[in-house]
Order: sequence, then structure tokens, then C-alpha cells
Amino acid sequence: MSNHAAMLQIHEDDGLIEVRLMMDAIVDEANIQSLDRELKAVIDDRERPLIVINFGNVRHLSSSALGTLISFNSAIQDREGQLRLAEINGTILEVFKITKLDRIFVIEETAQDARASLR
Repeated sequence: MSNHAAMLQIHEDDGLIEVRLMMDAIVDEANIQSLDRELKAVIDDRERPLIVINFGNVRHLSSSALGTLISFNSAIQDREGQLRLAEINGTILEVFKITKLDRIFVIEETAQDARASLR
């Protein structure tokens, strides 16, 4: 398990990577840019990455952060990989539904469900 700038906690197990977001709020532009760099570093030099992003700690998410997630999802798809989102709280989940991003992302209730769906 490694820690990247205290923003992400990354655990890799048998080719599957779980990224746990460690911030309570992802709203500050500097944090969003850092998050973007850190997420892209996770998939650098990987073919067919299998990624779970765990939102268990996140309570607030800006529209810019959503844009970062969309971009990250595209980068994963370009590498023929798959992304799952997990443990998204009710308020943020509602934003995904209102913006219809729940049709773009596969969202699982738990990180365990997300990992299982990639196996």
C-alpha cells in the first residue's frame, strides 16, 4: 500500500488497483489538478488497467472534480481497461444521477462489490 501526497491511498492486488480518496472535500482547483496528476500516474504504463475508486471518505465534490473523473475514465478506456466507483455517499450519488453520470460510470455500493465486478 502506498500513499501519494495524502490524497490517495493505493492498494494493488493481483492486477486490480483500488484507489481510496482520502479527502473529505474535492472542491479546491489545486487539489483537483493534483488529483488528476495522481490518478493518471496510477495508470501510466499499464495496459488494461482495472481500477476501483473508493469514495468512502468524500463528502463534497465539485463539478471540476467530476470532469477529472470523466477524463480519467476516458484514459482507462483508451487503454482497454475498466473503472468502477464505490462507496459514494447519498448526496454525491444524487449529483451523479442528476447529471446522468451514473450512465457513464459503473457505480457499486461497496468497494468489495466493485472489486468483484472486475474479476
